[in-house]
Order: sequence, then C-alpha cells, then structure tokens
Amino acid sequence: MQERYLFNEIEPKWQKRWLEQKVDKTEENPNKQKFYALAMFPYPSGNLHMGHVRNYSIVDVIARFKRMQGFNVLHPIGWDAFGLPAENAAIKNQTPPAEWTWENIANMKRQLQEMGISYDWDREIATCHPDYYKWTQWIFLELFKHGLAYKKKAAVNWCPSCATVLANEQVVEGHCERCDAAVTKKDLEQWFFKITAYSEQLLNDLEKLDGWPEKVKTMQRNWIGRSEGTLATFKVEGTDDPIPVFTTRVDTIYGVSYVVLAPEHPLVAKLVQGTEYEQDVFSFVKKMQGLNELARTSAEVEKEGMFIGHYCINPLSGAKVPIWIANYVLLDYGTGAVMGVPGHDERDFAFASKYNLPIIRVILDPAIPLEDKDLPMTEAYVDDGIMVNSAEFDGLDNRDAWEKMATKLEQLKLGERQVNYRLRDWLISRQRYWGAPIPIIYCEKCGIVPVPEEQLPVKLPGDIVFKTGENPLVSSESFVNTTCPQCGGSAKRETDTMDTFMCSSWYFLRYCDPHNSSEAFARDKVDYWMNVDQYVGGVEHAILHLLYSRFFTKVFRDFGYLQVDEPFQNLLTQGMVCMDGSKMSKSKGNVVSPEEIIQKYGADTARLFIVFAAPPDRDLEWSDQGVEGCYRFLNRVWRLVAQYQSTFSQNIPAEEFQDLDAEAKKMRWHTHSTIQKVTNDIATRFNFNTAISSIMELVNALYLYKEKDNVKQAVAREGIEAVLKLLAPFAPHITEELWSEIGHKESIHKQAWPEVDESALIQEEVTIILQVNGKLRDRIQVPVDVSAEELEKLVLSSEKVKNYLEGKTVVKVVKVPKKLVNIVVK
Repeated sequence: MQERYLFNEIEPKWQKRWLEQKVDKTEENPNKQKFYALAMFPYPSGNLHMGHVRNYSIVDVIARFKRMQGFNVLHPIGWDAFGLPAENAAIKNQTPPAEWTWENIANMKRQLQEMGISYDWDREIATCHPDYYKWTQWIFLELFKHGLAYKKKAAVNWCPSCATVLANEQVVEGHCERCDAAVTKKDLEQWFFKITAYSEQLLNDLEKLDGWPEKVKTMQRNWIGRSEGTLATFKVEGTDDPIPVFTTRVDTIYGVSYVVLAPEHPLVAKLVQGTEYEQDVFSFVKKMQGLNELARTSAEVEKEGMFIGHYCINPLSGAKVPIWIANYVLLDYGTGAVMGVPGHDERDFAFASKYNLPIIRVILDPAIPLEDKDLPMTEAYVDDGIMVNSAEFDGLDNRDAWEKMATKLEQLKLGERQVNYRLRDWLISRQRYWGAPIPIIYCEKCGIVPVPEEQLPVKLPGDIVFKTGENPLVSSESFVNTTCPQCGGSAKRETDTMDTFMCSSWYFLRYCDPHNSSEAFARDKVDYWMNVDQYVGGVEHAILHLLYSRFFTKVFRDFGYLQVDEPFQNLLTQGMVCMDGSKMSKSKGNVVSPEEIIQKYGADTARLFIVFAAPPDRDLEWSDQGVEGCYRFLNRVWRLVAQYQSTFSQNIPAEEFQDLDAEAKKMRWHTHSTIQKVTNDIATRFNFNTAISSIMELVNALYLYKEKDNVKQAVAREGIEAVLKLLAPFAPHITEELWSEIGHKESIHKQAWPEVDESALIQEEVTIILQVNGKLRDRIQVPVDVSAEELEKLVLSSEKVKNYLEGKTVVKVVKVPKKLVNIVVK
C-alpha cells in the first residue's frame, strides 16, 4: 500500500473501471424495492459550477446510500439542451446551435465523470436530440387531440431583446428573467396548454406532498390562487351589453361607486366609438399597451384612469354607476372588469380620492355608533362589521349578508357563486429556432392540421441564417413549405417552437425507458419506477418547472399512460453556494472552479466539503480552509488504514469478539454508535454534515485505540471497515481504493450498509464531565448504573475538583445522568 494518498492516480483509475464495468447500470427488478433518485438536469452551458457540484453530490450520496441499503436505485442524468443561449452563441460566434450544444455536453459529461457521480450513463438523454423531441412533439399532439392544446390571439409578454414571447412566470418584476430587458405587451397568435383545467387538482394534491418544503407548496398555492366569490353582472345603461365582474366581496356591492374596465376590453372601443371620449380613450389604451404587467399593477405604481362617458346599472341597488378604464385592470385576469368600492378597498379609496369619486360606507365598524354611519370616511374600512346603506341587508353581519346577496343575485339571474383561479393557461409558443418545432401544418383548404404521428419528428432544418431579433425558421423555405397530410395540397409549417419547459416537464419519465423507439415510455416501466422518490434542485424552479411537471403527470394519468398522481414524492431544494456572503457568479468575480479544486485536492475532497460545510437546504459559505480541512481528513483516513494494514493480512478467529476488555468494548461502542448516528442522519434528515462529523470522531477513536496495549484485531478491523463503508457515499474513490487495499475483491459500493450491533451499544462505564460553577474541571469513568449517592461521592473525591472547593460552600450538586455533574459553590 502506498504511503501517500495520491488522489490524482486513484480517482481516474476507478472512474475508468466503473464506466467500463457499468457498475451503476440499473434494470427493473420486481423482487427489489426501487428508489428513484434524481437531480434536476442541467442546461449544457459548457462548464460545471459549484452549484452543480453541490446538487449532484447531494443526490449521489443518497443514491449510493440507498444502493448499499439494498434498494434498486435509478440515478440517471441528461441535458436540458434547448434554449436561447445556444442561439445567442450562434449569432455571436457563427456556430450552429447544435454544434455549440453538443460540444458543451461533451465537456460537462467529462466533468461529471471526474466527480465520480454514480450515474447510469446508458440512460443519458438530451432534449435537443430528435429521438427525444419526437416524443415532445407527440405529447403536444396528444394534448391537441384531447382539447388541451389550442391557439388564440392574445396579448402576450414580449421581450424585445430576445425577440420572443415569455410566459407570465418568466417575467420577473417586469423584466425578462434571462436578459433583464423590460417586457412589453404584444398581440400575437399563440399556442397554449389548458393547465387551468387542472387548477383544482394541482391545488388539492399539494396536500399529498408531505415530503415537500412548505415554502414551495405555499408558492404553488399562491400561484394557482384559488378564490371563492360571486360573478355579478352589471349591464351598460341603454344597451344589452353585460359587464360580468368577479368579486370576493359581494357584501360591498351597495358601495360600488364606479366600475373599471381593462383598457383593452373589447367593450371599450364599442362604447366610445364616435363619441367625444374616443380620441382620449384610444390614446390612453395605446399608452397602456406599451407597458408591461408590473408597470401597471405594482402597488408602487400610481393608479391612472379615465371616464369613458357611459354608465352601468348595479344589479342589486339599481344605481347608475360610471364606467372607467384604468391601468391596474388587466384583460386576462378575471373578467377584465372590476367594481370600485372605495369605502372598503385601499386601492379603490386612493383612486376615488384622486378622481373625486363617491365613497360610500356599507360596512360599519362595530366601534362606530350607528348614527355616524354617513360621516365622511378618511380611510377604507376592510374588516368585518355591520351592514349599512345596503337596503334590506342593513343590520346583518357582513358575512351573513355575503351569502344572502349571492343568493339574491342568483335568483335575479344577474350573478352566480363562482370559484376563480389566478393561474392562467400555459403559453408555449416561442419565436425561436433552437427548440422543439410545434408539429402543426396550416392548409388553406383544411385549416389547422396536426402532423401525423408517423411523420414525427419534425426536425429542425440546417439551412438557417441567424439575425438578431428574428426567428430563422420563418425564412427557411425547406422547413416552412410542406404538403398537407389531409388533402395533399401545398401547406405551411408552424414556425414557432415550444417553450423549453415543455421538454423538462416529462424528462423524468423518459429516463424510465430512454431507448424506446415506439413510444415515449412503456407503461410497465414507468409504473415500476415512478414516482421519483427524491428530487433535488433549486427553489427557483418552485413554480414553473415543478407545476408544469405536476400538470403533465396528471394529464398522462388521465390519458392512461401511467398510474401516479404526482411526479415527485419528496423534494429537497438545496441552498446556494456563496462566497463572502453572496451567491457565486461571474459578474461578481467570486467564482471557484470545480476543476481547479479537483486538480488540487481531488474529487473526493470537493464532494466531501460541499456536503459537509452546511446542511443541504441551507446556503453554503465557501471556505478554502474548509476544503483544506476535508483534504487533511481524507489523508488521515488513508494513514489510519495504512497503519492498521497488518491487521487485515491475518486470519481473525470468530471468538475475537468474546471476552473483550474495557478498551475494546469502548471501541466497539464508538463503531456502532457511529453507524447508528450516520444511518439516521442520512436516512431521515439528510444531515450529511453531522454524519461526516461522526465519521471523523470514529477515525479519532480508532487512532486512540491503536495506541492501547492490547489491541483486538477484530475490533480494529470492524471499526476500519465501518469507516470505509460509512464514508463511501461521500468519498467513493478513496474508499474504493482502501477497500481493495485491505483485501476485498468486490467493490465497496456493492457492499451492504453496516448494521448496528445493539449489544455493542450497552455500556458498562460512561465518562462523566465534572464542572464547578459550570466550568470543566475533570472527567471520570464510572459504572453506567452508579447510584446518585455514589456518583456524588466519586465527584467530591476528585483531587482536581477538591482544589476548587477549598474555602467554599457547596450550594447544590446538579446531575445530568450519564453526562455531567455540576457543583455550584459560593
């Protein structure tokens, strides 16, 4: 055995052997309990960063641990390979997106293999490969066939810099999440998925996800945004035009002093046509179209509006109410119309005060006398109270009035109770090249025609020219011009491609059956592997990716393609890797390259530090000293095994565990208490940092035991093998090498996880810490069953303790069983 720990020789050797022997290849096995461990797959940007290293190291620890526990583990990897960066690189470097992407994939694959991550590489996928996006297109057609994919003209979020549409979820504080350009609105014909058909299921089934962080579930609940209310119909005076308004506060309907329409509402143009208001209204509408959603609805933005010269009728009071338009009402939220109740809504109060609109009190604060109900209001009252100025509902508690008013609207056929959702249908159209083409053909005779399944995949063409701000598919004649599959006439292809979230919303299913050329995945294989037992990724995906994946899973279940309701049983959102208190980023110049760390210290050191420095769900502060410390620890393990190596070259009789002296029993207690602690830390809490600390303590105990007079070889060997097995998921290369060095032929990663010998945990003696006024003064060994009286005598007889008691009075003696005794003196 070499004296020095030469990681730069050990790690490549074992990586090569593992890949050649396919030691991590997985097949379905109905006789073994499965465990599906998955990290969110990466975008192939070119290089791994420390966030990647942390994510993949966490999942690899879990996967290796579960394998050793006897589970049949699926641990795959792939590439979320479509997206705008490849197009930008193509424009900048005049490199085809496919070439740039595949080169990056090759480099990142090499880096992952150098990390020693135990992937089943036979299941590798890339979303940009035609064999994958063929099935992405098939999924589109399935949704189209079932009425869940449709096209409509809509005002969409438009990023002028990226020259493409963004989903609502991709707009962050009014800016494009990728390039940070201000987002505007634009009317385009777009494809949508009807995710709103699953709003209730997506919301209710969050209750099934006990293994998800509550903060993620809360984010999804808020995004889905369920609200119970009433749809009330205000009719435009002198016409039959209805203005449906959804409100959660029908109890305030008698306080309506104006109704606001979204500037883009189709009724607006109709009502102002040919009137004195037409020109001013159109100017206001044009101004609103140039603003993004946040610029119109943010609480910090001043509310602007204007009267359009018409009135509507309150369905309960019969009062004539002016119709306004305002910046804060959006056409695609609710009905595009809201009722203004300034007496009981803070935003409406501010708007009414600005434009001198009536403020009517209809709910009285119980602390205000009834005779003061008509006094002017200085602020909106938003709490519960007693109904006033509300006709036959006066005197009722407002919550009782809510029910009675809703009932009356239903009786009058001027309203109905309704459940509303904030969630909007998923906009999937993108005006880009590097994405999965939407498999639709437009024929003048036949209309919208889906591409027949046997013609999939619709491949991306090669004859394209990239220009900033243009979709190159539009100018590719070989792509656009085609034949209608129904009538055989000339036709045009859809030139939009699909949102990349489409590709990542089902990839976990393809891993179950990655080489299937006849279907996206076989039912028996997804039913064996799904759902994912442990999913790990960043909290930034809490809404988009996780919500869409849940939607697809429910759709596939309803189509009969799988049986599970949810894709991810347990979710861990790992913290960020930080330096000097802020997230590592190139722009801040605080990036540490994984390759540099691996070259200097080895992959095992990088892996060990990244899971030791902080609990997985907390942010991790980078520390060069911490990396050095982990490297020193692995060297210490190497030297320990080297010093004990002679122990492993001898045959040890079975009776070696019998008639053990106190030191040997103590050593076995250290070994098995560590096994117990590490097992619990990994299995129940993912407390990898405390698990590693326990292994470090066991190594210390083995060093101390080596110096004893009568070292029991069996006890030492048991401890060494426990160290290597417990450390194997964290540092797979060094443990594999040392396992081989001590005479084992089969891989350590094929071994069973060590089991606790309960008899070894029975202690005959314990170490008691002795304190005087809370300060450590001595330690003593005492029988585990020592009586309280005898323990006090032993403590008071300690020579070190006696020195601190001279001339003082003992006030009391505090005992913590089997741990410490504190003598309080004055």
